[in-house]
Amino acid sequence: MSQSIPLLKTFPIYKVEHDCILSKQGDITLAYEAFLPEIFTLSNQDYEAFHQVWIKAIKVLPKNAVFHKQDWFFSQKHKADFENTDLSFLSRSSERFFNERPFLQHKCYIMLTQKAMDRKQSSSMFSNLLRSSIVPQETINPLRTQEFLDCAGQFERILSDSGFVKLNRIDNDQLAGTARSAGLLERYCFLLAEDEAPMIKDIHFKDGLKIGDQYCQLYALSDVEDLPGLCGSRINFDKYSSDKTKFSIGFASPLGQLLSCNHIYNQYILIEDVQKTIKLLEAKRLRLQSLSTYSRENAISRDATSDFLNEAIGSQRQPVKAHFNVMVWTDNKSDLKELKTQVSSALAQMDAVAKQEMDGAPQIFWAGIPGNEADFPMNDTFDTFAEQATCFLNLETSYRSSISPVGIRMGDRLTGKPVHVDISDEPVKRGIITNRNKFILGPSGSGKSFFTNHMVRSYYEQGTHIVLVDVGHSYKGLCDLVNGYYFTYTETSPIRFNPFYISEGDILDTEKKESIKTLLLALAKKDDETFSRSEYVALSISLQMYYDKLAKNKKLFPCFNTYYEFVRDEFVKVLKDDKVKDKDFDVENFLYVLRPYYKGGEFDYLLNASENLDLLTERFIVFELDNIKDHPILFPVVTIIIMEVFISKMRKLKGIRKMILIEEAWKAIAKEGMAEYIKYLFKTVRKFYGEAIVVTQEVEDIISSPVVKQAIINNSDCKILLDQSKYQNKFDQIQELLGLTDKEKALVLSINKSNDPSRRYKEVFISLGGVLSKVYATEVSLEEYLAYTTEESEKMKVQAYTKKWGGDIRKGIAALANDIRLGNAA
Repeated sequence: MSQSIPLLKTFPIYKVEHDCILSKQGDITLAYEAFLPEIFTLSNQDYEAFHQVWIKAIKVLPKNAVFHKQDWFFSQKHKADFENTDLSFLSRSSERFFNERPFLQHKCYIMLTQKAMDRKQSSSMFSNLLRSSIVPQETINPLRTQEFLDCAGQFERILSDSGFVKLNRIDNDQLAGTARSAGLLERYCFLLAEDEAPMIKDIHFKDGLKIGDQYCQLYALSDVEDLPGLCGSRINFDKYSSDKTKFSIGFASPLGQLLSCNHIYNQYILIEDVQKTIKLLEAKRLRLQSLSTYSRENAISRDATSDFLNEAIGSQRQPVKAHFNVMVWTDNKSDLKELKTQVSSALAQMDAVAKQEMDGAPQIFWAGIPGNEADFPMNDTFDTFAEQATCFLNLETSYRSSISPVGIRMGDRLTGKPVHVDISDEPVKRGIITNRNKFILGPSGSGKSFFTNHMVRSYYEQGTHIVLVDVGHSYKGLCDLVNGYYFTYTETSPIRFNPFYISEGDILDTEKKESIKTLLLALAKKDDETFSRSEYVALSISLQMYYDKLAKNKKLFPCFNTYYEFVRDEFVKVLKDDKVKDKDFDVENFLYVLRPYYKGGEFDYLLNASENLDLLTERFIVFELDNIKDHPILFPVVTIIIMEVFISKMRKLKGIRKMILIEEAWKAIAKEGMAEYIKYLFKTVRKFYGEAIVVTQEVEDIISSPVVKQAIINNSDCKILLDQSKYQNKFDQIQELLGLTDKEKALVLSINKSNDPSRRYKEVFISLGGVLSKVYATEVSLEEYLAYTTEESEKMKVQAYTKKWGGDIRKGIAALANDIRLGNAA
């Protein structure tokens, strides 16, 4: 039976105070939590720049310092928020869908250690783990301590100023822990996740490394022969690369986010006395020189040592000692073989060979305790330069959620973990974008309508007023679900409006009058006809008099019919009394041209609606123009009314977010002389807490339309692209037109390249001002899918189930989703 030793007796940490760790050997350690860039977001140039930042930071550390970067990766499961009673039907189904979704939680810590002056170097034969008692050093030189703190401050500033990484100093409680929460020291010793409660576990070193019920294995990169022949700041990620682009990830990423198991990746860089190191290497070279005649290996080693010295002195490189190891663990011993395969495969991607540490594992594990880095066994390190050593640092973390209350639920690209993404407010506050407008490009079948449904639903639930202009019935399901207004044209139920109606509490302001005048002139004149100043004045007077009459006669219903009758019966007399000539305002011609819109006329339904009147307060309005997009009279009139509805919202709803989304209808709108309206919208909507969004599927549409090229693209700081694989051979044209960088091009062409076949989703690229660019997964619950679907057969099933449940679409979708899961749906 093995003898157990109390942890306190051998624990190498003496005290935690002043946010520092003091070891029993007198070593001082500062600890930081590091926030790294998100994976798949850096370009080739970014990786090189980030690499140079690490080199500069390492070089400011004093001699006898140890840089220790510890990346923790814990397999976790997403916890749904079922306690929120305000969740909508779809949001609740989304919470159920993502509940227990596995993902890899990442935390990165950086420890900077200053070794005590007279400390004995550790090796496999000499370690504080092997000694029964340690006498602490009684005095520490305050000047030397201050020098180390100054160097650590420079180190922190260099990294923080780079913009790539943010460092937060870890304080006493976070290091040592409290009665309720485990600190960094406790979490490392017992392999506790950040949100786990404090728990004491046995640590076994006999017959392998075991902590509590976790079986651990340690794989090291400590021998030069096992290292890759070449290393750099980045490597190609073949899964996301295409013929046209090479997709980059960090050189050490296979040991970070891409290693999907519980593991800690330790990276040590030990700063030695440069002159002393060179002196020792010179002695080694001379020794090998004298022995080179006896063995070819000695001759090769002599040449390698000579080359190393030449580079150190000639190129002013900083010699360091380095060590890298991966510790993996599992509570199921039978999984260890699979973990070994995963680590070996990850190292093979870096062209390195894994060395499994057996006898040396306890010491290497022990040296990984924060604050005990100076006790790392030196015989497990190798000589290299700072430039090469920093290539092995893990540079990336997982996708982070925005803390903003506004945004969309998207999926992490690797695991599908839900992340909250704000593409409107937070980027504006951070100065990344200057407007909230969006331009969405995606070919047919790429999931474009699906993504826009998801985005629109998210914004609606967050209080946004939404106006949608569509030509394909893509939003019918969502509109029914939120009880919105759905305007569409059929022979039996034609589209109806009432631009003359003023809701209770509202007034006839200048803007309302201007929009009605614009409408009347559009009805009375052809596109190429102009109107005179006198006609404009006459219309203004007629409208003012008409609304004065309405104010006196409350029984009179405001609509085009009563306005027409007013002009015909009363305003004509006013014009005669004022002796207005026909050339100034031909009222008879005006009445004749507008006759089709008066009762009994061909289009008498269009401007005389008696229901769905209060569009200003209605938060979700869909104008479905599929059946009238080619109509020479209806379409221009309807588009003017739509613009009037949104502009009215834009100007009158103070402090409320507004969104207008124009699907493929923009092509028809632009043809009908509405280009100026679109230009006006995109340039001014930002001033009224609004955003304009245009959706298109054909690249040719962008190229051929001056409206899109000039007004829309230039005034849309957020560009959203879906699968462009069919355009990859002519993507250079799209790249130039949209102003995408080479990094963004690589991201776009990586969309859907290596999707997980076990999940149902499509990827989408989002660029914010060309500064922040990421690819996300649009993955939704079955209920959300059924609400968004544009497949005719699926829409008909939803309608049938809705009818079956008495017209309640929520119950219909819930029942259909349940039957699909059970395999009972026909």
